Amino acid sequence: MKTELKVKFLQHLNKKKREEGFTLIELLVVVIIIGILAAVALPSLLSQANKAKQVEARNNTGTLNRAQQAFHLENSAFSSSIGALGVGIPTETVNYQYTIATDPDNGAYAIAAAIKDKLKAYVGHAYATNVTSGGVTEAVTRANLYETEQPGNGSAKDAYDGGAGTTVKTGGTEPTAAASTGVTNTGWKDLGE
Repeated sequence: MKTELKVKFLQHLNKKKREEGFTLIELLVVVIIIGILAAVALPSLLSQANKAKQVEARNNTGTLNRAQQAFHLENSAFSSSIGALGVGIPTETVNYQYTIATDPDNGAYAIAAAIKDKLKAYVGHAYATNVTSGGVTEAVTRANLYETEQPGNGSAKDAYDGGAGTTVKTGGTEPTAAASTGVTNTGWKDLGE
């Protein structure tokens, strides 16, 4: 009788195990938790994708600034074309249009105009200046990089050099200020040299 009892007990446990599963409430709780996590993570993920695209413009604008400085060192003038700089940056990518504008008094501007509304625009400014140290005056080139404070904050197709008060027009909408050192403006952030 003992063996028969053991067999029936094992059959009972096996049958009970087959009937186990998730209840509808348990499944709903899991789906709701996954939905909440997705709602929290998705905006962060999308903003990271835009930041990665903006790195392209920052890097390319910085490269154009450095290439302008090297070009000026060799030619005593700034280049008015991207091709003449020999850095291999295309004039248009999926996310940005790149142009160069020169001003004899204020140097050269590398402009990265965002093609998509959710991306920030960038302006690089390379210029020549004199630096005096220990009674010796030396001609040097400097470069600054500016970024729009908000994505879709107008076109960078127009750049303004607040230090000299001249506007470099290269097309696009009304100029948005990308001021030189020491000039307060709205809409642009100075990222430094």
